Amino acid sequence: MIDFKPIKIEDKELITSYFLVCGNRDCNLSFVNLYTWQFLTNSCYAVVDNCLIVRFTLDEESIVYTMPVGTGDVKGIIGMLKDQAKAEGHVLRIHGVFPEMEEWFNREFPGRFDYRLDRDYFDYIYIRKELAELKGKNFQPKRNHVNKFKRTYNYRYTPLTADMIPHCLELEEKWCEQHGCDEEQSLINERKALNSALRHFDELELTGGALWVDDEIVGFTYGAPVNKDTFAVHIEKADSRIDGAYNILNQEFALHIPEKYIYLNREEDLGLVGLRKAKLSYRPVILLEKGYAQLIEN
Repeated sequence: MIDFKPIKIEDKELITSYFLVCGNRDCNLSFVNLYTWQFLTNSCYAVVDNCLIVRFTLDEESIVYTMPVGTGDVKGIIGMLKDQAKAEGHVLRIHGVFPEMEEWFNREFPGRFDYRLDRDYFDYIYIRKELAELKGKNFQPKRNHVNKFKRTYNYRYTPLTADMIPHCLELEEKWCEQHGCDEEQSLINERKALNSALRHFDELELTGGALWVDDEIVGFTYGAPVNKDTFAVHIEKADSRIDGAYNILNQEFALHIPEKYIYLNREEDLGLVGLRKAKLSYRPVILLEKGYAQLIEN
């Protein structure tokens, strides 16, 4: 049996050492997401044969695994997971499986796995420079919002630091009052993850930004690298009463991310119509198709 361990802050270096070099741009492989959402997913990890595997709970009951990442015998490890799942009484299900991996599963485990894509969990990936510059006809509406904001408000953008966290939490409190966080489970969960991240801002080595108007924080955002060329934006909060606040926060963050990051991963839309429309409006260059492979029971 594989011994899975709860994910702790002190595991960050080990876990990211596998993810940062694998070339995978999946936002779910960000240590920040794994750590801050584990209250909901019960995320655990194990290293087997120089491969990292994450085990988590989906929908409060289904146990699933991530595709092993590393240089070891992936086929052999999946065989071990199959035996473990059977011993524990659940069907083996592996998440974070890209379309190109379907051929691998069919070759290595012919007729044993059912592969499915899940559109609600596709990642939206953008070219950082495009979001920073907003050039061209496609970005004209975004430029209009940004320019109107600049004409209307006395603003500044600063790097987010730990001493600003209390101001961010005050803004988040107001945001939740406006959006009825206590009535929507997804917003309750997001709030827990956000608070966990901000409480451990320095330990998680987050990079963030704050938007100020007349010396008051009206927006903040933060994220972390997924791999060597891709940076994930985990949270973006702004006073929605201020027209253009989200647009300029998005642009300023893209401007201030180190240039070595070619891509920005702005995560999934979770099937929310408004969120999908907003993410598509920024013209992603990649919709990172993700799905899962589930063992076919005989």
